[in-house]
Amino acid sequence: MKHASVAALAALGIALSGCASIVEGTTQSVAVATPSADGAKCTLVNSEGTWYVTSPGNAQVHKTKSDLNVSCKKDGYQDGSAVIASHFNGATLGNILAGGVIGIGIDAATGADFNYPTSVTVPMTPLGASMAPIAPPVAAAPQAPAAPAKTTS
Repeated sequence: MKHASVAALAALGIALSGCASIVEGTTQSVAVATPSADGAKCTLVNSEGTWYVTSPGNAQVHKTKSDLNVSCKKDGYQDGSAVIASHFNGATLGNILAGGVIGIGIDAATGADFNYPTSVTVPMTPLGASMAPIAPPVAAAPQAPAAPAKTTS
């Protein structure tokens, strides 16, 4: 009985060795930059939670198949935002060889089979910089009616 338990545990370890949740993990670091507005307070949100970072900085986020929404605020600047799309992680393909259905299920449940780009730049514009009023169109001056053409007989 003892040998069967050890063998089962070893088989489980081998089966899970291809899992993205083991190889890649269920979290990742995402760097946030706001080039014209360093010191902006940024919020990152996906279906697994909310994280906060001051730019430039890194946040350790939980991976999931949903996009990561980033919004940044700083006094004197228009609020900035960006959406980071989640992408399928190639490490999950190891489950076809090693982890099988169990490994694929674990990766899907933990979000480990997806990744985000490692950095995002959130554009922020100083208030007043792009808020210049647009001049109304100038109406064309009315034209005088054309004089009738003279005919000679």
